[in-house]
Amino acid sequence: MVRRFAPTLLLVALGACAHDSNPHGARAATASHGAQGSSASAASLPTAEPPPLTPDDAALTTQFQKAPAISSLEGEASYYSDRLSGHKTASGERYRPDALTAAHRSLPLGTVLRVTRTDGKRTVYVRVNDRGPFGKERRILDLSRAAFERLGKLRAGVLEVRAEVVEYGKKRGH
Repeated sequence: MVRRFAPTLLLVALGACAHDSNPHGARAATASHGAQGSSASAASLPTAEPPPLTPDDAALTTQFQKAPAISSLEGEASYYSDRLSGHKTASGERYRPDALTAAHRSLPLGTVLRVTRTDGKRTVYVRVNDRGPFGKERRILDLSRAAFERLGKLRAGVLEVRAEVVEYGKKRGH
């Protein structure tokens, strides 16, 4: 009986080994939405320098850089997997890993946040366009890949942050 299935078992074992091998080191962290980051795409991402700002994101940073904080939150931030690229967010727009966006459970969509690592070394401005993260209460934000890269390395997976509301979005029943 074993002889009959031996070739099949060998192929399954080889397939599992090929799937688990990762020539680029550890896998990227996963978003709280449950999708795993692609090891190939995470390995090809620059870790030393974040990508340049898009014109919209640069304008967001310039516009709110000196804005006072209206309120603040502290907790953990994770990031969305690139596998979610193109999927619709709660605001109706498509998720773009290169945009500076975030998901929050209850802040009005369109809210602008100043997100700073708790060590104060890096800050990024993001616009809330989705709902989440779902799971641990300590997790307060899911950031786009670009926003997370501006705060730290993707391998970290989760960062301790302070998120300050600098402008509330318009409430639209979400």
